[in-house]
Amino acid sequence: MGETTDLLVVGSGIAGCAAALAGARAGADVTVATKASRPQESTSYWAQGGIAVTRGDPAALKRDVLAAGDGASDPDAVDVLVSAADDAVRDVLVETLGVEFDAEYGREAAHGEARIRHVDAATGKHLLVPFLEHLRDREAVTILEDAAALELCTHEGRIHGALLERDGTVTPWFAGATVLATGGIGACYRRSTNPRTATGDGIAMAALAGADVADMEYVQFHPTAFAGDERDEQRGRNEPGGRDETRGTFLLSEAVRGAGAVLRDATGERFMVDRHPDAELAPRDVVARAVADARERTGEVVLDVTPVDFAGEFPELASACADRGVDPESGIPVAPAEHFLCGGIDVDARGRTSLDRLYAVGECARTGVHGANRLASTSLLEGLVWGRRAGAAAGRTSAERGPEPIAAPDLADRDPDLPDRFAAEKAARLRRVMESELGIVRDPEGIERARAALRRLKGEVDAYTRTRTSRSLYELRGACVSALLVARAAAANDRSRGCHRLQEGTPANAD
Repeated sequence: MGETTDLLVVGSGIAGCAAALAGARAGADVTVATKASRPQESTSYWAQGGIAVTRGDPAALKRDVLAAGDGASDPDAVDVLVSAADDAVRDVLVETLGVEFDAEYGREAAHGEARIRHVDAATGKHLLVPFLEHLRDREAVTILEDAAALELCTHEGRIHGALLERDGTVTPWFAGATVLATGGIGACYRRSTNPRTATGDGIAMAALAGADVADMEYVQFHPTAFAGDERDEQRGRNEPGGRDETRGTFLLSEAVRGAGAVLRDATGERFMVDRHPDAELAPRDVVARAVADARERTGEVVLDVTPVDFAGEFPELASACADRGVDPESGIPVAPAEHFLCGGIDVDARGRTSLDRLYAVGECARTGVHGANRLASTSLLEGLVWGRRAGAAAGRTSAERGPEPIAAPDLADRDPDLPDRFAAEKAARLRRVMESELGIVRDPEGIERARAALRRLKGEVDAYTRTRTSRSLYELRGACVSALLVARAAAANDRSRGCHRLQEGTPANAD
């Protein structure tokens, strides 16, 4: 037995919400299943900078997306993004949700002009909260909070829904179509701007079901995460009762550099002017490597916000600094942190995966837009555009054919007494491997060490999943599978490009 719905959307960030809205508009009854019990547990909530639009010049935005992608983006996918950008923002965010963007457009790294629509430096919060409220008010949409998808229901290459765990009970939810919108893999790294719920669940479930994945080696690091909480970050991720684990490290939005802030090393030198013609507004991968180098060379990097009216233009960031006892006028310590996965489940222009009736949108999906490095403020846009397209396509077909219940996967009996420390210890081990071997700069020997360590770790986790069922265990499995996919893709790519950077001297290194 189980529950049924026309369209099952797994995830409640902007991509999942856009898919749910479009599915409901297409006539489907929609169920949104989300691990989150509050909006703060979604990566979209923490998006600071904003959402890019074309300002009437889609060709210019396309040029910037392709340049940032370092030659690995799919031009056809970028055409889809830029042609739909303005209409998606107008339709959903402005007319449907009534979001009141700031009057001035922001400019961020690698953008040729100011084209970022934002609300202070907390845009994600101001989009996601009203989006969820709007969906709750729609009769055709049901939101299941604190509901984790453990496994897809599959039969002969077709997806029929997913097993959902909620309040300790695992229930099959059968659907005419399923949309994965589960976010990225930030929990695979020690320091990340993602919430702790970003364990790669959707990518792992899809890959285990046989779906194609692509570009997993391209893991983007944001150059300006707050560095003053590194010790607290380690404690919060490895010890119960540490810092708030619902979110990642505090991010200093790229919009601050767009407004004029500069980066300085421990000697006071503004080092980016010698690294790239665009200095602090160079592509993210360039700035992240430069910050890491300067920290290693001099011991510290700070974001100098004295050229900016920081408290006036970015009040929420100024408040966050004050909460941490940091005087912005003295320089804010920053360091790179894992931020975004450019690859994921391979999808087409409608969000369709290689498996029948399965779609993927948002960070868990590889649309081809981002290539080897994502352009700033295009993640919310991509999620919105592909969410609308996938939701409309899945909604129409699922409403027509409805759910088809099948024999659900047979999981082991739930073990409520599974020690949390097992999952915590294994997760900490995984993060150490990913941080040391699959970070900003990699080498072939380190990648192979990572593959070997991750294979052993996955074997230990698989042994547990054969006899036990728990959310933490399946999240750990998802993280292991996703991490292995990153390592495998990194090993197969001997060319330095964008976020996948090999140490100088590596054979076949393009640089």
